[in-house]
Amino acid sequence: MLEVKPYNRQHAYAYAARWAYERNPLFYNFTGIGGDCTSFVSQCIYAGCCEMNYDEVNGWYYSGINDRSPSWAGVSFFYGFITTNTLNGPFGYETDIESVEIGDAVQLMNDMDRYYHTLIVTGFDNGSILVSAHSDDAFNRRLDSYNYAGVRYIHIEGFREYVRDKEVCFNNFYEGISLHS
Repeated sequence: MLEVKPYNRQHAYAYAARWAYERNPLFYNFTGIGGDCTSFVSQCIYAGCCEMNYDEVNGWYYSGINDRSPSWAGVSFFYGFITTNTLNGPFGYETDIESVEIGDAVQLMNDMDRYYHTLIVTGFDNGSILVSAHSDDAFNRRLDSYNYAGVRYIHIEGFREYVRDKEVCFNNFYEGISLHS
């Protein structure tokens, strides 16, 4: 059974503050091969939910450099997963600037209408959004200091996790049907 849980924005922020200028040794550094920005934002969001989706086709997960989903480190794949996910893991929707909160994601578009950079919202300052990122490492950098042709804001609404029904588990096990609910 899937249960919706609140996204912990404070954990996402704390992770961004801790790792904005360093690399967590648990993750590969993609800086030299396309950029580490979306992987860093995925790490921040994971810190806020501790739930990955291991679906091989449409999931969002990282187990290692050779065992990860395209949505973990790819700008467009990340957007596609977060905004359409109906299973376990984080989910959200595209929103406007007025609805952005700490822990939400921002994606920048170039003048060829291609989204190329993902950042995480870590604060606000006199009407400007503050973001943190990898590849061009930053913590609490003003979003308006970036040069971009377009922007989209992704509000992380929450996450879903599988919760086992203990009574179903017991009954299935007791009756010799299965080990799991």
